[in-house]
Order: sequence, then C-alpha cells, then structure tokens
Amino acid sequence: MKTISSRITYKRKFSLREMYGATVFAPRAMSKLIGNKKSKLVDQNFVKRIQLAVTEVNGCAICSYGHAKMALRQGMGNEEINSFLSEDGGGEFIKPEEAKAILFAQHFAESKGFPKKYAYDSIVKEYGKEKAQIILSASQMMIVGNMYGIPLSAFISRLKGQPYKDSSLVYEIGTLIAEILFLPIAIVHGFIRGLIGLPNERFDNGTD
Repeated sequence: MKTISSRITYKRKFSLREMYGATVFAPRAMSKLIGNKKSKLVDQNFVKRIQLAVTEVNGCAICSYGHAKMALRQGMGNEEINSFLSEDGGGEFIKPEEAKAILFAQHFAESKGFPKKYAYDSIVKEYGKEKAQIILSASQMMIVGNMYGIPLSAFISRLKGQPYKDSSLVYEIGTLIAEILFLPIAIVHGFIRGLIGLPNERFDNGTD
C-alpha cells in the first residue's frame, strides 16, 4: 500500500478557482453518498473503487493512503487496491458491470470535474438515473478530497524531509490557507444552489 511520502513530484495540480468550483458541489454530493449508505442502492465497495479510480488519476498520496485503508476495512484485497492505485487503473479487477462507471470516474478526474455530458448520459443509460447520481457524487467528493489533499501531501512529505521537486513551501502553505478560508463560502454557495433548485452537476456539452 502506498504511503504518504511515496510521491516526489506532483502528478496534477489544481488552481484555487478549480478547487472552489468543485467544492460547491460537495454538500449535496456528500448527502447523496450518506443516503446511499442507508439505501445500499450502490454497493460500498463499488463506490470505493470509483473513488480509488479518481484518486489514481489525480495522484493524491494522502488520499490514496486513507482510502486504501478504508477499502481494506471494507474487505477489498491489497492486490485489488494496489491495482486501482496504479497506472493499470484496476485492470483485471474491474468487474464488467462496473467498467463504464470506472471509466467515467477516470474521465471525470482527467477533466478536473468537468466531464462530457455524453459520458454522463452513458452511465445514466447503463445504471439508471439514481445510481448514476451516486456514481457522480462519489467522483465529486473524491476530486474535492484530492484537491485539498494534494498540497497537504506535499507539505507532509516536506516535513518528513522529502519535499516534492516541483513544489515550494510558499505554494503548499498558501494553498492550504486559501482552501481553509474559502471552504465555508463554497459550502454555503452549494447549499444556496440547492435551495434555488440548481442541479448539482456541470458538464461539457462538447462532442469531441
């Protein structure tokens, strides 16, 4: 299992604007996932595989470590977890019935939370609207965690004497402070969007 200090460079970095934009969707995404824990509409291991797929694309060391531990507690094996956290992206461990969701999660991460509308439509067609919303919510929550976890991972690695080669203390501290400051604003923004009936999603309507 990967440790927090296993990375030496960033795999991906996000702007504060991207972080804020993603965090706005977090409150209702979290609510959707909490509801799924009760309804069990989507299996929790399936949800975890979606989140591991997002984390692998973004390369958040602390997220990989934390979610790997949670996946182990849920009964996933070391080999399966490591496969999802490698460039293999799950490989032979991807179940045929989960393949489209995993591919969507990877696409969601690659697009920095702004996936193609047709990609989402494909999982709605495959799993139905309710399950598709849970798949989307799992991806939304994970990318927010990654956005906050990536600079934190770099900072922790620095404290351990292994600073990222393409990072700086100013960037790490500055980003973490900015995230803390705008987090409550983004959460309130998200709740307001819900109150006025705006969808908890955003898509790229392009076809390329």
